[in-house]
Amino acid sequence: MKPTITFFPVGNGDMTLIKLGDKTTILADINLCSSTDQDGNQIFDATAALRENLETDAHDRPYVDAFLLTHPDQDHCRGLKQHFHLGPMSDYNFDPPEGKELKIVMREIWSSPMIFRRASKNHPLCEDARAFNTEARRRVKVFRECSTLSQGDRILIIGKDENGKTDDLGSILIKVDEVFSKINGTANDVSIRVLAPIPVQEVSEEEERLSKNYSSVILQYTFSVAGQDDACLFLSGGDAGVYIWEKLWDRKRAKTDDLKYDLLLTPHHCSWHALSHDSWSQSKNPAISQDARSALSQGGECAFVVSSSKPIQNDKNDPPCWGAKQEYLSILSSVEGQFFCTGERPNQEAPEPMVFKISAQGPQPPTKQSTSVGGAAVGAGSTREPLHHG
Repeated sequence: MKPTITFFPVGNGDMTLIKLGDKTTILADINLCSSTDQDGNQIFDATAALRENLETDAHDRPYVDAFLLTHPDQDHCRGLKQHFHLGPMSDYNFDPPEGKELKIVMREIWSSPMIFRRASKNHPLCEDARAFNTEARRRVKVFRECSTLSQGDRILIIGKDENGKTDDLGSILIKVDEVFSKINGTANDVSIRVLAPIPVQEVSEEEERLSKNYSSVILQYTFSVAGQDDACLFLSGGDAGVYIWEKLWDRKRAKTDDLKYDLLLTPHHCSWHALSHDSWSQSKNPAISQDARSALSQGGECAFVVSSSKPIQNDKNDPPCWGAKQEYLSILSSVEGQFFCTGERPNQEAPEPMVFKISAQGPQPPTKQSTSVGGAAVGAGSTREPLHHG
């Protein structure tokens, strides 16, 4: 089985499912709501599509091996309390109310306390975000009490927090610029580099700018397939804004391999604010930040860029932003790459999950789905074979 990366059409929100060759799953963010058209007709059921793609354990419980919350905005964690089990596995409810399904088990979660601290400074956390934070704290408490974690209690902390708050976490703390490859305690054919959250800044003004600039977990996934150690580089950045990408470029301009990608999920649903300090709707000539653009321009040959968003129109909306799309198209033109939008494929009236299969030559362009919404079967579509980035 080839690894796959599936992007679900969840409006201006993110929900990405990575499934490795041994069926290990990583779910990054969720936005579990029914997408409807202008007349209120349902055009995509994200919950059903996700569940169809998940494995079940010996007790018939659906599960993901790891769940990452890039940041605690509602469009990245909507539906957590309703559809996912929270608390000790001993409390799992095998007898849900009539009409409800068994909740999804998160065998391991990846959380960043710094992201929660920065987010809560600027706006109240939604109920699902508070629930995730409570679960993360519970799992850290279990680790501190016994130093070993079982499935359903496992957690990785992404990024060192301020004032020594995470200094005692040892094996479950992954610092910025570190690479890890264990998922739910088991080594796998993917290595993951932590690029952000940007560490705490000593200058208060800089820390405040990071807090207000959509601070998110940013990861670079490197997939090994059929003996090819870097078969695919996938870069995902949540809602990280322009100042964060500028800071990343400042850190990585001499080591650009850390920002390379064959597949990029556009930050903040193809928002202009990942590329510019100016407003797309209010500025007559909004300027691009060349440093932020450089950070997001490290695509390999025949790279793909995906916007997880509503359809992108030539208007003043942001996100998704028409101007941002044009910049990504310009970036892709030099590498003969392709741009996709989840809300537009295969069409705006009936969007379907977008599945990239990963071969030794890199990610394969998504094909048109068959009648199965889950993405297991695919029909005819593009057959262009992308060249490996080298």
